Amino acid sequence: MMWSHHLLIAPILLPLVTGALLLLLDERRHVLKSLINLAATFALAVIAMRLLAFADVANAVPSVYLLGNWAAPFGIVLVLDRLSAMMLTLTAMLALASLVFALARWHRSGPHFHSLFQLLLMGLNGAFLTGDLFNLFVFFEVLLAASYGLVLHGSGIARVRAGMHYIAINLAGAALFLIGVSLIYGATGTLNMADLAARIATLADGDRALLEGGAAILGIAFLIKAGMWPLGLWLPATYTAAAAPVAAIFAILSKVGIYVILRLSLLLFGADAGASNGFGESWLLYGGLATMAFGAFGVLASQAMGRLNGFYILVSSGTLLAAIGTADVGVISGALFYMVSSTLTISVFFLLVELVERAQDPAADVLAVTREAYGDEDEEEEEDEVGVAIPATLAILGLCFTGCSLLLAGMPPLSGFIGKFALLNALFGIGEQMNSIPATTWLFAALLIFSGLSAMIAMMRAGIRTFWAPVEGVVPRVMLIEIVPVGFLLLLCVAMTVGGGPVMRYMDATAHALHAPSDYVHTVLGTRPVPRDKAGGH
Repeated sequence: MMWSHHLLIAPILLPLVTGALLLLLDERRHVLKSLINLAATFALAVIAMRLLAFADVANAVPSVYLLGNWAAPFGIVLVLDRLSAMMLTLTAMLALASLVFALARWHRSGPHFHSLFQLLLMGLNGAFLTGDLFNLFVFFEVLLAASYGLVLHGSGIARVRAGMHYIAINLAGAALFLIGVSLIYGATGTLNMADLAARIATLADGDRALLEGGAAILGIAFLIKAGMWPLGLWLPATYTAAAAPVAAIFAILSKVGIYVILRLSLLLFGADAGASNGFGESWLLYGGLATMAFGAFGVLASQAMGRLNGFYILVSSGTLLAAIGTADVGVISGALFYMVSSTLTISVFFLLVELVERAQDPAADVLAVTREAYGDEDEEEEEDEVGVAIPATLAILGLCFTGCSLLLAGMPPLSGFIGKFALLNALFGIGEQMNSIPATTWLFAALLIFSGLSAMIAMMRAGIRTFWAPVEGVVPRVMLIEIVPVGFLLLLCVAMTVGGGPVMRYMDATAHALHAPSDYVHTVLGTRPVPRDKAGGH
């Protein structure tokens, strides 16, 4: 067996070992723990990019890793395909940027930050790679346990209050997950995803009802995580209250729910599912549209930039859920491009908000709104400043803010526009094939445009208050280690724009593979254990 094949387990083993090692080190050794965490995260990013290149080859079939050298469906399997490789790479990029930003000061704000950070990466990577529902539950619990510690990192009344709500809601979601998995196992006798896909078409009516009931409960658990309305009302407050680097890496957590729903809906309830074909699609479509509308109005109503970004997560999740509900290859392809771009944008904006609002008084937003409402003309303020402000600081922050505004609003020429344009093009392509455009397509398109308009209005309002006519004229002190991650994530969005053709080709290949899951099923179930004389260290 080639050594490169063992890279499939590295995204799980590396953060597991690193997190355990960091727990053994004295909490006061900040520099050493920071270096170890940074080295492991950088190595993880290199591995993820190598796996991405490995998955993106002509006529590629999923790569299967048999843990314990036991074949599916009895053994534990890890499966790498284009979708999982893309999610691994996205997670690694966000992790690298969030960690570098945290090294400025946030990692010292609470105990065991570095260990929790690595364990969160382990849970995320395991959830993207696992090939069975039971281990999905295990990795889901690992990432949740780590996120509980991280959401409380830095203490504070608002953070603790939001964190308690987050923990209670996600514990309920985990319980629903376990109930759903139990019902699915009771109906089919297996939890391996490929084996489930092979058995669903032949289920008896009674077992099929039990399976669909379990799948619905399981779906609710992940829709809570994805933030679908009304299950995601907790999300904006929690993400706003979290520390900036924590909120930045949390941008990928809602996409875990999206990933699982996308994976299972097309694998288990696709064209080969018999009577269960298309199960839940209409719920995803209408629930996604409702989430888009709720998120867009929330963006318009938000005065604080952090809360605005929290509501935009709901817009992003709603767009993706509605796209999954269409079950169309072209729409899914555009949605995957949009998902990567929106996740990078949300993450970078959480980092940027912390820098921009650093010098502002907590009452500044309230005072700005009061001025707008009542026309306060007394604007004379003393201009005495302490110290020397760096002129380039506001210019750089303003440039980054402009980039985020264009990305959130989906304005040309950046990747946010390309993702939305691909979605709209595919949506109306469905109508052309049917010789009529459904009402849901018009509604989806209208909400997609309205959500961009609401983001543009809200960002213009926030930009004017912050850069054009600020209540306080204080230039925030920004360190190089903090602005570099912001620039790095924005450059990734620029790279997606410049390389839009190759990236969209990858998304097209991913969408076509998801809609034709036979390769996934046959590869997972057909992979045989390595003979003992060749297994080596496997």
